[in-house]
Amino acid sequence: MNRNAARRGRAFSLLELLLVVAIMATFAAIAAPRYGLALARHRADLAARRVSADLYHAQSYAKTTSAACAVTFVAVTETYQLLNVPSLDGRPGHYTVVLSAHPYQANIVSADFDGGSQVVFDGWGSPDHGGTIVVAVGTEQRTITLDGGTGQVSIQ
Repeated sequence: MNRNAARRGRAFSLLELLLVVAIMATFAAIAAPRYGLALARHRADLAARRVSADLYHAQSYAKTTSAACAVTFVAVTETYQLLNVPSLDGRPGHYTVVLSAHPYQANIVSADFDGGSQVVFDGWGSPDHGGTIVVAVGTEQRTITLDGGTGQVSIQ
């Protein structure tokens, strides 16, 4: 008889289990929005760094080949292309990046290079225009600025 009573005392009651589940649900409800915001910040930073790196890649490719290299942004399709630059994965065609795809899942809000959506690096790596590209993930936005005189890229 004492053995059964001892076993019963070691188990959890339904009330205790419900209390633990309620506490866990509260912590999850607090953490989920913060996780979503952190993920959006990370993706916006990642997309901005990708655009910045690809602008430098186009500039470097233009210097290496001593030929003009254009980067065209298309906000409607959330893509940009480095024209006449081979794709990094060996596929035929231009080097194309889809920012709305995984892992970025970003939108191109705007791309403005002196009224156009294209910048051309000449054979010395100098851009024909300075400009800005704005990418967004949710409410997080990053502005990539290309200096028209120096060709330097910065992210804000």
